[in-house]
Amino acid sequence: MITGITKFGAFVDLPNGSTGLVHISEVDEEYVKDINDFYKKADKVSVKVLSVENNGKIGLSIKQAKKTYTPNSKKEKKQSESGKKASFEDKMDRFLKESDERLLDLKRNTESKRGGRGSCREAF
Repeated sequence: MITGITKFGAFVDLPNGSTGLVHISEVDEEYVKDINDFYKKADKVSVKVLSVENNGKIGLSIKQAKKTYTPNSKKEKKQSESGKKASFEDKMDRFLKESDERLLDLKRNTESKRGGRGSCREAF
């Protein structure tokens, strides 16, 4: 259970009675600016112990515990949607297609701002 939240992490009570720190970088896979956007005091969370230092400090991770215990991670969801693991070639084909679409959209947007393809200005 989370017992305290600071701007650099969250303190979590462990079942053995000790307290550890989840650094802000170990809260979630995505960038976390404020832990309060994800958790609040007294929330129950699963954690993975990353380190126990000689001075008794315990380093914890919520995101690594999610990887360990969550059966449907993002990668597994993508794989299960396609029914199989995507090969490198499949990934490359998808990347090239998406890249071409983005470039085409960008080209359309810039041409419309310039007046289109065949536009020319008359000299007076």
